[in-house]
Order: sequence, then structure tokens, then C-alpha cells
Amino acid sequence: MSNEGVAGKYGLATEPTPEVEEDITPGGLTRTEAVLTAICTLALATGFFGGFFGMTEPVRTIFYIIAYLSGGFFGTIEGLKALRRFELNVDFLMVLAAVGAASIGEWVEGATLLFLFSLSNTLQAYALDRSRHAIRALMDLRPAEATLRHPDGTDEVVPLEVLKIGDLILVKPGERFAVDGEVVSGASSVDQAAITGESMPVAKEVGAIVFAGTVNGKGALEVRMTKAVEDTTLAKIIQLVEQAQSSKAPTQRFLDEFEPKYAMGVVAMVILAILIPYFLLRQPFDEVFYRAMTLLVVASPCALVISTPASILSAIANAARNGILVKGGAYLEQLASVEAIAFDKTGTLTMGRPSVVDIVVPQELLGDAWFESEFFSRLEPSGPCTPDRCAPEELLQLAASVERLSEHPLGDAIVKAAQAQSIPFVEADNLQSITGQGVIAYVKGAEIRIGNQRLFDTAGQLWPEPLRARARDLEAQGKTVIGVSRDNHPLGLIALADTVRPDAKATIAALRALGIRRIIMLTGDTHRVAAVVAEELGIDEVHGDLLPEQKVEVIRRLTQQASVAMVGDGVNDAPALATSNVGIAMGGAGTDVALETADMVLMGDDLTRLPYAIELSRRARQIVWQNIAFSMSVIVFLIAGVFLVRLPLPLGVVGHEGSTLVVVANGLRLLRSSGGLLKRN
Repeated sequence: MSNEGVAGKYGLATEPTPEVEEDITPGGLTRTEAVLTAICTLALATGFFGGFFGMTEPVRTIFYIIAYLSGGFFGTIEGLKALRRFELNVDFLMVLAAVGAASIGEWVEGATLLFLFSLSNTLQAYALDRSRHAIRALMDLRPAEATLRHPDGTDEVVPLEVLKIGDLILVKPGERFAVDGEVVSGASSVDQAAITGESMPVAKEVGAIVFAGTVNGKGALEVRMTKAVEDTTLAKIIQLVEQAQSSKAPTQRFLDEFEPKYAMGVVAMVILAILIPYFLLRQPFDEVFYRAMTLLVVASPCALVISTPASILSAIANAARNGILVKGGAYLEQLASVEAIAFDKTGTLTMGRPSVVDIVVPQELLGDAWFESEFFSRLEPSGPCTPDRCAPEELLQLAASVERLSEHPLGDAIVKAAQAQSIPFVEADNLQSITGQGVIAYVKGAEIRIGNQRLFDTAGQLWPEPLRARARDLEAQGKTVIGVSRDNHPLGLIALADTVRPDAKATIAALRALGIRRIIMLTGDTHRVAAVVAEELGIDEVHGDLLPEQKVEVIRRLTQQASVAMVGDGVNDAPALATSNVGIAMGGAGTDVALETADMVLMGDDLTRLPYAIELSRRARQIVWQNIAFSMSVIVFLIAGVFLVRLPLPLGVVGHEGSTLVVVANGLRLLRSSGGLLKRN
């Protein structure tokens, strides 16, 4: 039954409410702003350059008016909204400055101000719209319906809204879990990396806990619902992301407070520049008004407004060319202040998939004792592993020949390991999968078992203690160990692990060279597994066995101590990415949620781009403050010139526009990839 049919049967709405839709859908406002900004640009350029090609002044004025209407449309609306609240903002100031410029014939100056301001607002609105995708991506993980098992044993597909705690839910192979619950019947392996970040599928039997949003393996499970739909772990993730994204950064709060004060100060200064000379000093109105409009133009923060975007946009373009997607200038600025970096383990510091790392055969442990043992004497002289020898590559060949009939992730890793060594397969048949234990198949009539210790215990196999001890050592290193037997006789061990990314260690070292002294690992894997990876990479602060909400708590504590960046790739990382001061996602293997929630994305899963991004952000911050200091100094200088030497409007425009060109040129230096770690190896 379709979602619409089920929802209709139970009288439920099939469309989201207008409020929800408005929250999670990218608004048309950004597209409208972009179109108006483009119109403003074309009209301004046509009016300006038209004068060089004989365009008459009235026609040029028409194009400037078009630039005014398109570039000042949203600024006028926001300015009027602020006035209704008895406030002044920069939107109002920019529009007023443009009108003032037009009133004394400086149309180009006014149109340029509106174009720059419109462009800045459009870029900010685009960044905000991008962040709204995170909620939709999270919601896509939650099925709209589930299979409810009634007390009489019949099954019915129902919408989630009708389910209640205690209901029995049937989850078929390959389906995504719709609720949090406890397994009451069946056995399967579950891919729960989306919630816990575990790199390996987890075996689930009666009594095991399952999470909404995770994916069932090959076995059917009957699950008793233990949490309401709105209280599931996935629902908490969605809530955490929403809460984190709704909170404003300190820089934004400062700008919100500074903006009306600056606008009020400029307007008050212009009004006084008219009233005092005209009414008290009895100066001619034309002279007074001309000076006041000059003051309004030179005091308008054109250079100040463009100083930050010119620098940040250049840095963002630089980052994009080097495999770093930055979703907004605020995030690039914040990255420059980061003092600690928290890494997710699986898929971020590691490859996120199992690989064969060790192959152990009895001869390596037992030597001649193996050939004299009862295990060896009972082997038949046929098959890949013969009595006279069983080399590691032959054990891998035997295991891969069987596992290529399986679809288990561990089996895939064994097959890929054999293919990487160009090891040929042999014929295997009659595969039988034992959920939670392993597989059984036949090669040349011999029974081959591949799996964990329970698979061999159920067959009554006896394994030499040196092999068992070696298996325990490998497991202590955080590796997953599977055994291989032939006709109930042990042949060896294969150890698999989620391997560390080749560039992870160099990245950690580069971060420490940049002065990032506190580097933390967060993972849903066990602390034992995490500690092994951390030791290899030189990370001394590890938090293991974490659920998503626990990752958020760790990040919250860290942000109270320092500015923290979080690097992750999975759905379970999304709340932590949103809670951190800067969220950074791995781009190649990262989930849609992590990519949409994060403030920055390392495309191609290239960790080496992280040190690059940090030094680039620091250079950008330095140039931004250079530009701010310069532009403010020019404004003060020009204002002083208006009052002290009666600065004429043309010189005021030259000084004002000249300062704008200087800060733009200074910002464009960030397009170059140079300096320290910014030099690519």
C-alpha cells in the first residue's frame, strides 16, 4: 500500500504543514534576490559603460533607476520593517545614501552602493537556505510506515503515527527500522553506522536493542517498540540539529547590536549637519544640503561592507579550487579561531570499511608440532590447503572462494583482498549462511566453515590453544577475527579491521604544527578499538561507546572550554557537527545529512585539506581586519575633510571609491595559494 493510501485510511495528512514546509524547503527568496542582483548588475554596467558609446544621459538615467529599483528592493523592505519597530539598520542607511547620491546627481555612486549591498545579502541568504536541507535529509532516513503485527498473527502496513509503545513490528530483510525497540524474535545483522558510527554490521538476536534509521540485514526480525516515534534516537538527532542551527554565533549577535547603532549615528550626524549650519549659522541651504549629502556618501560603509566579502569570497574561491567547500564566510572566520578539533573515527580517520589485515596459519605458530598433531594427521590430501602445506595465500583463496557466494561486508572484504593479490578462485557450492555466526560451503566435497567461534563450537571443533591465544591478541587490537576450518579441522585465522586513512597521521601532525594542541577522537565503537587507532595516530584524548546525543554532550563541554571544530561523515555525526563552532564533513563518503549540516566539506575525503583550510582561514582573518581598519580610517578621514576643509563631493567620491578598490584588491590576494602549509605538496 502506498504512503498516501495508508495515510488516507487512518485520516492522516499526507502533506507537511505549511510551517514545516517553510522550514525545510529552500526558499524562493534566494532565487529572487539573485535575479534582482543580476538585473542591478546589468543595469549599472549598461548605464556606466553606455556613456563611452554615445548613450544619452536620460537613457543612462533610466538604467540607473532600474539598478536602484532592483538593487534596493529588499533593502528598502528590510529598512521599512526596522522603522516600524522604531529601529534603524544598515539596509535603511544604504538606501538613504543611494537616494542622497542620486539627489545631487551621483547616480553611479548610489547604484554601486546598492549593487554591493544586494550581492552581500544574496550570498548570506543562499548560505542559510543550504543549511535547511539538513532537516529534510534527516527526515528521509525515517520510513513513513511500518509493518504492524497484530495479536492474531496478521500483519498490516500502517503509518508511524498510529504506533504506540509495546506494538510488535516486523522488519523484513533489507528494510530500514522505523522505530527504536527490542528484538523479540529472529536473528540478523544490522548496519547501524548511521546512528552509532560502528564500522561493522552488528549481530542482533532476541533481547538486542535496535534503532530507527538503521538497516536490517538478511534475517527477518520481530521488534517490540520501546520508544514513541517522537522519542527515537533518530528523532533526537533531528531535534539536536534544529536546536544547534537556530542558535546565533557570537559574531552575528555583535553585528546585530552594532548595526542599528551605526546607522542611527550616521543619520543623526547628517541631520545635524543640515540643521546646525542652516538654522544656527544661517548658511545657505544649497551649500548646507550639498555638504550633508557629501557627508552621507562618504560616511556610507561601502568599503566597510565590501571589505569582508571581498576577502572571504576570495578565500572561499581559493578553498574550492583546492577541494574545500565552505558554506559561508562566517564559518571560514570561525575556523581561524579554532583551538581544538574533534574527529569522528569511522569513515573520517579510518576508511569506514573492513579490510583484511592479518592471515594466520597454524604452521606459523606451531611449526613442526602442527604436522605431528591430531589435527594435521586427520586432514585429507586434497583441496587448496593440503597436508604438506597451507600457505596464507591459500587460506585466503579458500575463504574468498566461499565468501564470494555471500553478501556479508566481511566476506566482501575477503574477496577484495584475494582480488588485490590476483589470487584465483576455486569452485564452491551449497552455501549456507548462519546468522550471527558465519557461513558453510563445500569445496571439492570438503566442508568449509568460515565464521566466529560460535560457528565452530556448535560443530564441536577443537582448536589449538596457540591459535585461540592469537585470536584473542588480534581482538585486543580492535580487529574482527574469523576462523576457517575444513571438515571440522582448523586451517587458520583471518583478521579484519577498519584501516586508518593513509593521510590521517600526516594530517594530525600538520594540525599540531599549526598550533592545534588538543585533538580528540569521538566514536560509537568500543573504547578498546578506538584506543588502538588513537595510539597509531598520536591522539591522546579518546571518547568511545558514544551514541549521537553523547557526542553532542562531549562537544558542548569542549565548546565551553575552547573554540572547537568537529570533523565527521555520518548521520550520527550531524548533531555534533551542528553543535560545534565549525562542523566539517568528509565529502566523498559523507552522508547527505552530514554534508548539509556541516559548515565546511572536505571534498574527495582528503584530510590533508584540513590544515590547508585552517591556515587559509587565518590569512583571511588577517586580511579582513586589515581591510576593516583601513576602510574605517578612510571614513573617519573623509568625514573630517567634509567639516575641516569642505571636501567637495567629487573628491569624496574618489576617496570613497578608492578605498573600496583598495580593500577589494587586498582581498583578492587570497586567491593565491601561497604561504606555509598552503603550498601543496
